[in-house]
Amino acid sequence: MIRNIQKIGLLIILTLGSVLTSHSQIAKERKADKEFETLAYSEAIGVYERIADKGNVNTSILQNLGDANYFNGKLPEANKWYSKLFESDYSDKDISLLPSEYYYRYAQTLRAIQDYQKADKVMAEFAKLEAEDSRVALYNADQNYLSRLTQMPERYVVENLAVNSEYSDYGATVLGDQLVFTSARETANQPKRRIHSWTGQSYTKLYRTALKGKDSLTSIERLFAKSNKKVNDATAVFTSDGKTMYFTRNNSKKGKKKKNKESETLLKIYKATLNNKGVWDNIEELPFNSDNFNTAHPALTPDGKWLYFSSDREGTLGQSDIFRVAIDDSGNYSEPENIGRGVNTSGRETFPFISEDNLLFFASDGHPGLGGLDVFVSRINTNGSISEVTNMGSPINSSMDDFGLYISTDLGKGFVSSNRQEGKGSDDIYFFKEKSCEKQITGVVTDKKTKEVLQNATVIVSDAMYQSVDTLYTDTQGRYRSMVKACGQKYRIQTIKKDYSAQELTVTLDYTPGEYIVDFALEKTKEVFPLNEDLFKKLKLQPIYFDFDKSNIRPDAAIELAKVVEVMKAYPTMKVDVRSHTDSRGNDAYNMKLSDRRVKSTIKWMINQGIDPDRLTGKGYGESQLINNCKNGVPCSVKDHQLNRRSEFIVIEL
Repeated sequence: MIRNIQKIGLLIILTLGSVLTSHSQIAKERKADKEFETLAYSEAIGVYERIADKGNVNTSILQNLGDANYFNGKLPEANKWYSKLFESDYSDKDISLLPSEYYYRYAQTLRAIQDYQKADKVMAEFAKLEAEDSRVALYNADQNYLSRLTQMPERYVVENLAVNSEYSDYGATVLGDQLVFTSARETANQPKRRIHSWTGQSYTKLYRTALKGKDSLTSIERLFAKSNKKVNDATAVFTSDGKTMYFTRNNSKKGKKKKNKESETLLKIYKATLNNKGVWDNIEELPFNSDNFNTAHPALTPDGKWLYFSSDREGTLGQSDIFRVAIDDSGNYSEPENIGRGVNTSGRETFPFISEDNLLFFASDGHPGLGGLDVFVSRINTNGSISEVTNMGSPINSSMDDFGLYISTDLGKGFVSSNRQEGKGSDDIYFFKEKSCEKQITGVVTDKKTKEVLQNATVIVSDAMYQSVDTLYTDTQGRYRSMVKACGQKYRIQTIKKDYSAQELTVTLDYTPGEYIVDFALEKTKEVFPLNEDLFKKLKLQPIYFDFDKSNIRPDAAIELAKVVEVMKAYPTMKVDVRSHTDSRGNDAYNMKLSDRRVKSTIKWMINQGIDPDRLTGKGYGESQLINNCKNGVPCSVKDHQLNRRSEFIVIEL
């Protein structure tokens, strides 16, 4: 009897202990869920992991643990939990009910640990679920992305900067002889109430340090002497005179964080000016911000007339897109415009930067890459359109997040931010510079049928963005030689010869010594350029655009005009009619005169390059031949108006 009572008592104790343990886990899980829902991801990770360490996990915990790490850029850690989510059996789990975005996140974390084969399999599953997603289209169009990226010659060398701390350092830019960057380096000295619950680090601030001299990268001070301790300051960009700064800051008013209806404190872009004492003040919020969406990471064009930024506002194609606004001479801003699907995807596009030669660099996890955010580059054309996007490859990119690039393309050096595994902190700033290189492209141009060498054929060497690098002519042996100083780049080589079809080949130069041989075998044709056809359309060249209300030949237009001149020199009997068009702004009579001035300016430039005046005619058409609906009284964007400001070069005689 006593033994039975003891057994019953023991059973009660065990049952009670189990109930108490169950209640304890429920309480912990509720606490973690609350932290997660309020975006306190760092706090949530700690609680969830303590539950998981005891083997008590379910689908919700695995999802949230994966997400909390993913949103903090901890991709290998996120992979640990996403792998369990997809590959383990839990009674409460039905994979078919998971939102499709988890497949994409899982694939990204697999790339982060360089398991690209499994990542491709998961992407194939994602593609079945989201056939219309732009990331699927980009992946399907470039399924050999990995071999292409890994076989690209490494154009740069990178090194970790001494300025990095054990915390987050990123977003480097240059102001004169100073490096300005974002950092959470004060984490160790902050009480818990001043720790950002999303990251588990202090709120970021802007800092500066000397780039040269004995204190280079070691003497560090805040850019703002006073700043709200509970808001993030980040990612600055400066006007060319160094007197105006745009930067990212949490939504705040009178030094205090400001929340929206969902109790979120989002990001906005602010402007500051440098006073006579060298202090940044007159801080003001830009008018296109909102409490209800993020506006962040500003970038300026070299002329200061356009501000690019990242946002998840209305009109965003994915999770965040690159937008831009025009800045007029009075400092007013146009309405933000999305720069389009060529750059923006269903994923994240962020951290734009624009170099001195109008190259747009940005970070994306939507275009095919090595893992996490990769840095991509494209050219901003003179009409505002964006050219083909190219992955920067290794070592600028890694399997982790790579972002916040700054580069001087003239000097071939700059900075990039990354949370790659070998770094000092959670995000580090890396210095990079272009490898020294000088290489000769050479080849022979022949007749494809007779095999005879072709003398005086025109050879045009351009970069990947069709910017002319060299124009030359074959010698008596049909040979040409062009010396280039940028290896690891794509070059386009075009050959033109009268009575032959033009031919273009694309090559990517590596860093091995020696010549790079590119031969051409041209096919003879009776008519390369049909009468009444526009030379630009026939040769697929970039159109000639004029600045608003101007008739001068811009430097970028001169590059394209030079190609027309070369064709006319290759065809001595060719005659061309130059036709100039304006947009609809301004009155009709004035626009007719303006287009006439543009024709005369274009013809004069071509004559100065050696074309006989008798071979050129021309006429201005004003706004009488618009190519879109932007006529008088119709509201249109700057970009749409610019399409109408153009020249045509019509072959009228051969």
